[in-house]
Amino acid sequence: MKKLINDFINYLKNEKNYSKHTILSYENDLLQFLKYLFMLNKIVKIKEINHIVLRKYVVHLKESKYSRRSIARKTSTVRSFFKYLLKERLVDSNPALNLVTPKIDKKLPYFLYIQEVNRLIDSTESGKPQGIRDKAILEMLYGTGMRVNEIVNLNIGDIDMDEQIVRVFGKGSKERILPLSNPCMKAIKKYLFIRKKYYTKINSSRKEDKAFLLNRFGGRLTARSICRILNKYMEVSGLNKKISPHVLRHTFATHLLGGGADLRSVQELLGHESLSTTQIYTHITKERLKSIYQKSHPRS
Repeated sequence: MKKLINDFINYLKNEKNYSKHTILSYENDLLQFLKYLFMLNKIVKIKEINHIVLRKYVVHLKESKYSRRSIARKTSTVRSFFKYLLKERLVDSNPALNLVTPKIDKKLPYFLYIQEVNRLIDSTESGKPQGIRDKAILEMLYGTGMRVNEIVNLNIGDIDMDEQIVRVFGKGSKERILPLSNPCMKAIKKYLFIRKKYYTKINSSRKEDKAFLLNRFGGRLTARSICRILNKYMEVSGLNKKISPHVLRHTFATHLLGGGADLRSVQELLGHESLSTTQIYTHITKERLKSIYQKSHPRS
């Protein structure tokens, strides 16, 4: 069983090009499943697992007080594992085929209003090197909708200043081209000037020649640092909410759809494989319209 799990994890890594975070989640879920099989049922062979064993596992997760979302993820992992085993002809049938996943109430993604975005970006200290860099980060996260790991992994060569585009490598190393708005371009130009003048001269032994975003030591900026930077300016701007960089991605998509962009274009810009993933943002705009109607209409 352990070998089969390792083979599956290598398949996700080498053939599916899943991110480290996703692979770690799959691995942890399957090792937990393996522990359950051995500790409670003494099952050590893959052919001993049938649909009854899997149903009991779901019951065990419920009794262990896991959330619906966690149970859904763990059962999805088991389903993917057996799908792989069947594909590789390591099992004769898929016992997880009809495994029921608990329904999850869809949460509408949190987003900022345009006035809040403006306050956030305007709160950066534009006269200082750090503030100039931070403004470029916020403008790009909101202006392109890229993920935090995508902006962290950006290299200078990925930005085409003449064409006003940026090349991004998303999930599964899939490449997409994103346009850069005028505020983005202005912030990037200002940052690139001080990057050369200030950041690359600091602690040159650790400097990154290719990385677009540098920390105060001249190394590549991390995702955790960007989270801290974002929440620093959320506080400075007086918005006083703790958010993740992903909120700016949600905000980007919501504002585009609210401004009349079509769903397919937003899907392409976000790098979503499925249109259904992008459709969640149409619900946000509908909820926003309802809210505005209820506040504004005299007979609502």
